[in-house]
Amino acid sequence: MPAAQPAEPPAEDLPEELTRLAALHGVATSYRPSPDRTVRASAAAVTLALAALGVDAGTPGAVRAALTARETELRERLLPPTVVCWEGGGTPDALATLPAGTRLRVDTEQGERRDGVERLPPGVHRLTATAPDGRTAEAHLIVAPARLPTPAVRSYGLLVQLYSLLSRRSWGMGDLGDLGELAAWAGRALGAGFVQVNPLHAAVPGAPTDPSPYRPSSRRFPDPVHLRVEEVPEFAYVTDPERARALRERARRLREGVLEKDALIDRDAVWELKRDALELLHQVPLGPGRRAAYCDYLAARGTALEDHATWCALAEVHGSDWHRWPEGLRDPRSAATDRARRELMDRVDFHSRLTWLTDTQLTAAQRTAREAGMPVGIIHDLAVGVHPRGADSWAQQEYFAAGMSVGAPPDAFNSRGQDWGLPPWRPDRLAESGYAPFRELLRGLFRYAGALRVDHVMGLFRLWWVPEGRPPTEGTYVHYDAEAMLAVLVLEADRAGAVVIGEDLGTVEPGVREALRERGVLGTSVLWFERDWTGDGRPLPPERWRADCLATATTHDLPSTAARLTGAHVELRDRLGLLTRPLEEERAEAAADTAEWLEVLAGLGLLRGTGGDTGTPAEEAEIQAVHRFLLRTPARMAGIWLPDAVGDRRPQNLPGTWDQYPNWRLPVADAEGRPVTLEDLAASPRLHALIDVVRAAVRDVVLDAGRGRGDVPDD
Repeated sequence: MPAAQPAEPPAEDLPEELTRLAALHGVATSYRPSPDRTVRASAAAVTLALAALGVDAGTPGAVRAALTARETELRERLLPPTVVCWEGGGTPDALATLPAGTRLRVDTEQGERRDGVERLPPGVHRLTATAPDGRTAEAHLIVAPARLPTPAVRSYGLLVQLYSLLSRRSWGMGDLGDLGELAAWAGRALGAGFVQVNPLHAAVPGAPTDPSPYRPSSRRFPDPVHLRVEEVPEFAYVTDPERARALRERARRLREGVLEKDALIDRDAVWELKRDALELLHQVPLGPGRRAAYCDYLAARGTALEDHATWCALAEVHGSDWHRWPEGLRDPRSAATDRARRELMDRVDFHSRLTWLTDTQLTAAQRTAREAGMPVGIIHDLAVGVHPRGADSWAQQEYFAAGMSVGAPPDAFNSRGQDWGLPPWRPDRLAESGYAPFRELLRGLFRYAGALRVDHVMGLFRLWWVPEGRPPTEGTYVHYDAEAMLAVLVLEADRAGAVVIGEDLGTVEPGVREALRERGVLGTSVLWFERDWTGDGRPLPPERWRADCLATATTHDLPSTAARLTGAHVELRDRLGLLTRPLEEERAEAAADTAEWLEVLAGLGLLRGTGGDTGTPAEEAEIQAVHRFLLRTPARMAGIWLPDAVGDRRPQNLPGTWDQYPNWRLPVADAEGRPVTLEDLAASPRLHALIDVVRAAVRDVVLDAGRGRGDVPDD
């Protein structure tokens, strides 16, 4: 029998000088997918990553010159471009190694000037160092709280892809009106502490629009496709009531197509309809108070909003791929762009106003959630990157690595690796700016988020860069200043009084989870993956789960709980030709995994209420048992995937597919595949039975803790 072949051919040994140069710029020359295995990067991958950072390593001579220049720069500089100071954390290393007698002056963001760095207020300040020999240097000084506070109370909540949850008032997909209704109902009637939604970032326009919420045009601004048009105050004053009625009729047809005629959610059709309605609204003058609020928003968002709205206006004329625009317009700071902005001022104002309206409804949804008693409210999702043809990649070109895409190396689930088609930020440019793009991004999201879920939070530490035109296997990791990225995240979340949850599933570099936990960033734990991987591989008992996490049964990228319990996820992948092993083998493995978990649930006395007991169907009782288990763990937050509450078997997204499966276009449905509206959910006996189980489990844990038997986090 031939020996097993490695997943990738071994890369050649890199020249010693190239290895040193790469290390000085944060470019990895190898990585460890498991403790017992090291994979080396190719010379081509390292050279191309360095080139994207502006470092010529194309020849041995260029490598030597670049290495000498970098070593000289690091040896002679007084300060790095950004210095991090944690409150109560002592003197940063960058300052402790300064020459004796160096004077430090700080100009704070509050407008004060101070000598030294002791007892500075949180913020991003300007630091000036003057050495005894007369050399001076300036740096950004980030002063951040040592950690985010622990959530005040343990809570449970709902997880949902907003577009998938239609009400009888939606215009073809779930919207911000539905989000407000869901939050008010879940908080008041269900005792939920939060509602988590998918990224609501602005999408790249075009037909067809990429339906994935994880490849946005901009992460800095929300998408007006989510607007509830009738809740815009100006809608009451449109001067063409007949046209308004026609718009409502189109909306009814779109909604009924999804809810009653088995149509997929059509984001493009919804946007076309809403755009027509918003054009009509744009003709209605704002009242004095509304005008003042709009002007305040324009001033607060400044150049960033002007750039975003300009890109939207130019995309209407020249298409959504700015790389194909006339050359002068490819530069957001060019004279040609300035002229075009003035010529298109009405369209720039249109898109600016839509962004303001969306921001306003997002803020209202969070306010509604808090008024309903939710301690957290709305959890928004931060995508890992932006579309290479979108607004952010145009407006912030200097911060993105040209010719590179973010992805993932080969692993046990994907031997070819992944290319996500998202340009990565340049770590050097981020540091030089004091992480201004990241700060601005977070500040915008925290305007209306009670918590932020950071997708692929490992990206704060390193990202897999894939050179353009190369397969993902020919990429390499590039490191970021994780301390600075975390300091910015903690600083902005603390200012907003918000919780941060990191999506840390999959292969995680050693030390990452520990660093996140130290700063108060919660992790993500999914039941089916929580096993004793360093021991016998058995399901992890609830008391051994970490407390600092959001615990769930599934996610948008995984099978629903009903699908996993019934094996429907294996049958689906078989129908689509996605299995890499014989069907019977896949079925047997999935069944064994499920049976092992059901055995654990039964052993803990959580699997009850079936058949002759209360008549609850076995599948429904098993889903209830899964959630009883989640509440037995010390997790500070527990999430209920909303489709699980009604027995939905269809995943919202099936990784590895494109046109074979309707990713991101399915409404929430019951076990038979019938769409379930928000109104149906509110009246669903199955949902209320699950919530009753969750509430009872919370009470049981609290009682056990009071008797000294529980393992719940300290409030």
